[in-house]
Amino acid sequence: MSSVSPPQFAPQPPSWLAAARTAMQSPPRKPRLPLWVNGQAVGSLVEHFLIETGIAGRLGGDALLSKRERSGTAVWLLESPTQNATALMGRLADALRDAGRSGPWRNEQLAVQAVDGSRIGTVERGAVRVLGIATLAVHLVGVAPDGRLWVQQRAANKANYPLHWDTLMGGMVSAQDSLEQALARETWEEAGLQIADLQGLRHGGVLRFRQPDSDGGDDLGYMYEDIHWYAATVPEGTEPRNQDGEVAQFALWQAGEVQQQLAQARFTPEAALVWAGFADWMT
Repeated sequence: MSSVSPPQFAPQPPSWLAAARTAMQSPPRKPRLPLWVNGQAVGSLVEHFLIETGIAGRLGGDALLSKRERSGTAVWLLESPTQNATALMGRLADALRDAGRSGPWRNEQLAVQAVDGSRIGTVERGAVRVLGIATLAVHLVGVAPDGRLWVQQRAANKANYPLHWDTLMGGMVSAQDSLEQALARETWEEAGLQIADLQGLRHGGVLRFRQPDSDGGDDLGYMYEDIHWYAATVPEGTEPRNQDGEVAQFALWQAGEVQQQLAQARFTPEAALVWAGFADWMT
């Protein structure tokens, strides 16, 4: 980032930052039980809602969802002698959607990992928060050569935080992507920029979000996500152009304007903490 004129962020942490950092590490609002799929722990579920809503009995075939005890702890077991983890979680995700208990359906598969980090399958993105499955995301901070900062305003039809401001790019890592592939794909889709054309690209850090989520309603969702953020210089004369219809507009702001909008809670929570990490990194 040596070619960038450093943005002039305030030297002291702003008043909203402590609350934002506390919120990103918040416990579930309702008790959750671990979710095991074919013998592997992969996520968690609110303790009673599967029975109360009848979802536990809607999977069909030889898929069985039951509450059992493992090592002295009650867990939800999803298992089948003939179906793999992807097929089983697909059945559960469909049942959640049919009951109106999933997040927005995207027809996008995200990777599902066991606690040892091994990948055991994939699941629909709209189900991951209700199932408490760990996800990955990427963000890109775009800096102009004069130190101003590129921001995007999310489209009005976004399911979460419509018309809020965001970093130049923010998106989830799909099942087929590595971090680097997701960074390149999302940067093109959201900003119409090729990674190879950016200057001084660097990995800035990882933010670990563990907090309640609105997906599924009734405090059923829990966000368990690691966000890898990057920063790069957008060359002079290059302007982002959205390709996927998910961005209302882009703007180029001084650091002070970013701070003002942060103080008024006009950024998404994830973007706000990325900006805070970037400010720490630049000072």
